[in-house]
Amino acid sequence: MAMHKRLLKGGRIVDPAHNLDQTGDLLLADGKIARIGSEITELEAELIDASGLIVCPGLIDIHVHFREPGDENEETIATGSEAAVAGGFTSVACMPNTDPALDDEASIEFVYRQASRANLCNVYPIGAITEHREGRRLTEMGHMVRAGAVGFSDDGVGVASTSVMLRAMQYIRMFDKPILQHCEDSDIAAGGVMNGGSTAVRLGMPGISPIAEELMIQRDLTLVRETGARYHVQHVSTARSIELIRQAKAAGLPLTTEVCPHHLLLTEEACANYDSNYKINPPLRTQNDVEACRQGVLDGTIDCLVTDHAPHGLQEKELEFLEAPFGIISLECAVPLYIKALSAAGPLDWSTLIEKLTCRPATVLSLTKGTLTCGADADVTLIDPELEWTVDVKEFKSKSRNCPYDGWKLKGRAVMTIVGGEIKYQLDTAIAQ
Repeated sequence: MAMHKRLLKGGRIVDPAHNLDQTGDLLLADGKIARIGSEITELEAELIDASGLIVCPGLIDIHVHFREPGDENEETIATGSEAAVAGGFTSVACMPNTDPALDDEASIEFVYRQASRANLCNVYPIGAITEHREGRRLTEMGHMVRAGAVGFSDDGVGVASTSVMLRAMQYIRMFDKPILQHCEDSDIAAGGVMNGGSTAVRLGMPGISPIAEELMIQRDLTLVRETGARYHVQHVSTARSIELIRQAKAAGLPLTTEVCPHHLLLTEEACANYDSNYKINPPLRTQNDVEACRQGVLDGTIDCLVTDHAPHGLQEKELEFLEAPFGIISLECAVPLYIKALSAAGPLDWSTLIEKLTCRPATVLSLTKGTLTCGADADVTLIDPELEWTVDVKEFKSKSRNCPYDGWKLKGRAVMTIVGGEIKYQLDTAIAQ
């Protein structure tokens, strides 16, 4: 059988895993990366003109919610995968707060089966830390690892019990998988709908104090020091949290973290008109926190950029701010949002941005992805850094529309997404073949 080959010509190849940033050609053959060079000629290959485009390893988002099983009206693994490839993502990790939760071997296998059926991007399931995500009894992590779980989280809630979290960390050491923690002290956060501070008081809204996040990080860092377990802080949002993480990393603890576009771009002031599309957990914080998050990305304290893509039905998000569910979707416009956020601090360093969307998240979840090494899977994203466009949620592939960026004019976009050597998404106007 003849090998299927694609030759991407003349793009700016950026592969942070190998400190590579050069103009050149990339040859894909039989689903793998075959060659990188300056002037590759391959007669049998399908030619793709990549000039003016950034050619990088397929982007990885290690924090998405695909709502299946249980809330297929909001998103499915298939529609979520479609949204992912439209945003340039070739791999995602989906959270276990489904209904029922991803808390046993069968549910992990179910995710792989549905992802394979959709046949768009790689979907890696994160298993629940506790049964039903209730924070009491540990799940059979070993069975879930065997079925392919790449990490463990009770995302949506933090594990409140210190003894349960200690046991989870001791147990997970056997499998060398990370614990991904939703850092929030539920006693302090209870009933809050936005950042606790003067804006919440002015709006008459119950607040979620920043210390809810910081206290749980402090507690868990003590447990990490005791157990040596790999620990990942999800959707970090406060300046003090970032400082705690910076200190813990300096002390050599096995710690990683992530940040979302909304915590790099929006502040609590966005909630002033009671638009529930800005209702998110952890909540939008202050300008000082936004600056600290950007700085954390630039100085390496923050390892990964994630979306926390959280779809909700229209009826739910149209409820009053107090009643509406938390959550924002942004898979399909994440790349230009990161560009915008990080350009605010000065000229954009593409290799820093791409590192946090490729090799760093791959390392956190021990995925053999995120690089253009010869022989690696041919997962490749092509980005047009100059393309200007306006976000229109009506065009989203996602089933949901709860996106605060509707109508935003952005610069930069993923224009082609290649998974395993196959083109899974192509922006119509983008590439002349």
